[in-house]
Amino acid sequence: QVQIVQSGGGSVQPGGSLRVACAVSKYELDYTVIGWFRQAPGKEREGVLCLRTTDGTTYSTDSVKGRFTISRDNAKNTAYLQMNNLKPEDTGVYYCAVHPHYITVQQMCLTLSPGEGHWGQGTQVTVSS
Repeated sequence: QVQIVQSGGGSVQPGGSLRVACAVSKYELDYTVIGWFRQAPGKEREGVLCLRTTDGTTYSTDSVKGRFTISRDNAKNTAYLQMNNLKPEDTGVYYCAVHPHYITVQQMCLTLSPGEGHWGQGTQVTVSS
């Protein structure tokens, strides 16, 4: 049974930073693709940033390039989404998901459906002045 526990997020003014954490097991941190997705009100869920943990390959959507990064703390079996220079359009519920490593990072971010892989419970991020 894969367990994913999310934490972090919150509210910030435009230009600020937030971090969302995704606690997983050691296996998920070492041998999967980890992805961050977000869903804004009234919009479909979109893949934001995905990382293949075996080789460090990443994919990010254009709107977050240069602002969002993924990092990991092996001692805590936790992956982080660091979000800098946040904009109001970044507002939404952010989900962490993991999938076996044979999927590409592009497939993970662009095609993974809520019924595939394993998902965290979601974390609210609000960017507003």
